[in-house]
Amino acid sequence: QVQLVESGGGLVQAGGSLRLSCAASGRTFSTYAMGWFRQAPGKEREFVAAGSWSGRSTYYADSVKGRFTISREFAKNTVYLQMNSLKPEDTGVYYCAAVAASYSGSYYYSDYQYDYWGQGTQVTVSS
Repeated sequence: QVQLVESGGGLVQAGGSLRLSCAASGRTFSTYAMGWFRQAPGKEREFVAAGSWSGRSTYYADSVKGRFTISREFAKNTVYLQMNSLKPEDTGVYYCAAVAASYSGSYYYSDYQYDYWGQGTQVTVSS
């Protein structure tokens, strides 16, 4: 079992930055691929970013490419989502997710591929 806890959300003006954190506990987190998803009010949850457990492979939604960066710090069992040049359309609840991966370069961008989810953290970008 893996427990995930997000933090770092908040209110920011358009053009600003936030860094979300996802702290993991439980099983051997180092071999879990990680992902970030978000859900805006009235909309379905959507993929944002994914990273392999090695950290060498990453993948981003087109809407955030070049602005968001996913990274992980193994010593702290934590995954980050650095969000720059934020836009009002980035507003939503952000969730981190984890899944055990047998291949160090695997990443996943569909929510059904993930087994563990955090509770979410709210990000609000004002115009």
